[in-house]
Amino acid sequence: MKKLKFITCFTLFIFGTQLYAQYAAVKDLTTRQFPWLKNKVVLKEISKENDEDVFVIETKKDKLYISASSTSAASRGLDWYAKHVAHQSISHMGDNKSQLAKLPQINQPIKKKSFVPYRYALNYCTINYSFSFYTWEEWEKELDWMALNGVNIMLAPVGTEKVWYNTLIKMGYSDEEAKAFIPGPAFTAWWLMGNLEGWGGPVSNQLIDQQAELQKKILKRMKELGIEPILQGFYGMVPHDLKTKKGYEDAPVIDQGNWVFTEFTRPAILVPTTSHFENVANIYYDEMKKLYGNDIKYFGGEPFHEGGKTKGVNVPEVAQHVQQTMQKNYPNSTWVLQGWQNNPSDDILKGLKKENTLIIELFGENTDNWYKRKGYNGTSFIWSNVSNFGEKNGLYGKLQRFIDEVYRAKNSEYGQYLKGVGIIPEGIINNPVAYDLMLDLAWQDEKPNLDEWLKNYTIYRYGKENQDIINAWKGFAQTVYSSPEVYQEGPSESIYCARPSLNVNPVSSWGTRKRNYDIKQYKEAVKLFVKADEEFKNVETYQTDKIDFLRQVWADKGDDAYARMVAAINYQDKERIQKAGNNFIEMVKLQNELLGNSKYFTLNRWVEEAKDFGKNLPDAQNVMYNAKGQITFWGPDTLPRTTLRDYAHKEWNGLLGSLYLERWKVFVENSINGKISNPEDFYKMEVEWSKKQDLYQPKKSTPEEFKKLQAKILE
Repeated sequence: MKKLKFITCFTLFIFGTQLYAQYAAVKDLTTRQFPWLKNKVVLKEISKENDEDVFVIETKKDKLYISASSTSAASRGLDWYAKHVAHQSISHMGDNKSQLAKLPQINQPIKKKSFVPYRYALNYCTINYSFSFYTWEEWEKELDWMALNGVNIMLAPVGTEKVWYNTLIKMGYSDEEAKAFIPGPAFTAWWLMGNLEGWGGPVSNQLIDQQAELQKKILKRMKELGIEPILQGFYGMVPHDLKTKKGYEDAPVIDQGNWVFTEFTRPAILVPTTSHFENVANIYYDEMKKLYGNDIKYFGGEPFHEGGKTKGVNVPEVAQHVQQTMQKNYPNSTWVLQGWQNNPSDDILKGLKKENTLIIELFGENTDNWYKRKGYNGTSFIWSNVSNFGEKNGLYGKLQRFIDEVYRAKNSEYGQYLKGVGIIPEGIINNPVAYDLMLDLAWQDEKPNLDEWLKNYTIYRYGKENQDIINAWKGFAQTVYSSPEVYQEGPSESIYCARPSLNVNPVSSWGTRKRNYDIKQYKEAVKLFVKADEEFKNVETYQTDKIDFLRQVWADKGDDAYARMVAAINYQDKERIQKAGNNFIEMVKLQNELLGNSKYFTLNRWVEEAKDFGKNLPDAQNVMYNAKGQITFWGPDTLPRTTLRDYAHKEWNGLLGSLYLERWKVFVENSINGKISNPEDFYKMEVEWSKKQDLYQPKKSTPEEFKKLQAKILE
């Protein structure tokens, strides 16, 4: 009997130790984000229900009890309590948190299940348009946000630079040659997607090592929080000069030509059905294991992305060999592919083991490839929204469509292949409502009513219920966040950010200046929102959103001012040109002044991140050049008519007040003197501006100054 008691106690001890280790990260997360809950959370493991993640939250006296089927579900349970009971939240654009002395009580236990196994996050582009210069401090909060929102699978390619550097050195490349393949820190996404090589570099060994050490911290924390990382697999991408290297003279490579017309030389593709491919892949995966472990379950990356060349190869066999080599090195791993344009092609899908393939439906707010392609020919997929391109400012997100399409997919004949919902924005520091809603859908028992969901959103985003704010958000849902049946890649662009011309349409390639909403109705909704200003004057989330909403009103007004200026120029009346031009320039200045009142709309935040990222690096100056080049001419710096210029433009304080203002001043002055501005002159101006190391410290308005700004915007 004593022996039996000992075994029972020992078993309970081991189980308790394992449970503590599993959920310790959730307790640490609680302390970091909601310190008033420290030592008040009790965690318990429960089983999944019908293979679905589940959590139950309840309060007993001064304790919050979270019963959950996984670490991810437990974190989501914590978030649900914080948002819907305590009315607190964190976001990419401000936090609504306060120290509570008393634990808010739950009347009846709350139970939620995720009807999909995957809750996914991130686009390759997010890694650069949002996170290029993140250090561990920023990444720690990022991962907290992911965990709280239930994300359990996330793209995590940081540190791939070191894998590739080590691989190329072992293949016979010199230190200088290996680094020439690797891009600068603001352009790694397009390198990983096989669109370019080396641009923004060369990078230093110290930068490569810094990113590798950062990735180790990221992966460790992700594992603790129950978030599966998607690392970069080897799909055949190699330097375009591979055949010049000893031992690879006869390597069968497919030249991939140029990306974006003639602007960037793409890496080549080493044909995967050859022994050369297997040899390079084995080196690559061996280096990955040394750096980041042998327990990775998911890999991204795909050949022939965005118009890659496939001539002369059997595409199904290519796909089969890429996956087989991946699984040989990481048994039973899954290949994650992007559902974008014609990717992945039917030929690629033919060669894959479906049980080890997962497709991210990228552009769900505008397309339904999952339906047209019959559930990607019977392949597991995750429904996602992009919403933002280039991290351009602008209010946008087809909220009702998110809801409708997810539940249409769930209840369709292809519903069995819907395995997740997710967010895949090119930039995430914008429109927090779009990302909250998408990730929340995974935990909704029934299709939610948008107005009711938004009411609850306003309560946890701002801290309490306010009818003016609720009514304002109904107006936003009918305007900037409506779901018109029109194709649109991201938010409507601001004319203030455009390279000046007589026909700015659009501001950036693939963008749009068209407003697919009633701008008068939108402005009335903003007027309702600002009525609550005094009540929420100390709430960061409210103040951030207020500035964003005012920014959009002023951007909308800019279109009419631009049209009047162009009309004056075409009429060739100097007096009219001067008057209309000066008015437009004053509007740019006002927008710059407005946006200086929130760090989320300042160039200073971005360049300070770059400065901090590069402070211990010999290439610190080039890091800053990367930061400023990405948001202006993008690259390269030898081709004035580059298609990508202003693709990632920002309606930011500091950028409006310097480069954008100077461009418009030159345009107006030239127009007064009867000259047509040369676009190439602006290009030279953009490149020179990007070389400067200024930090653009913002100047905040006084309360009285801000009231005048607000009144002018809303008049």
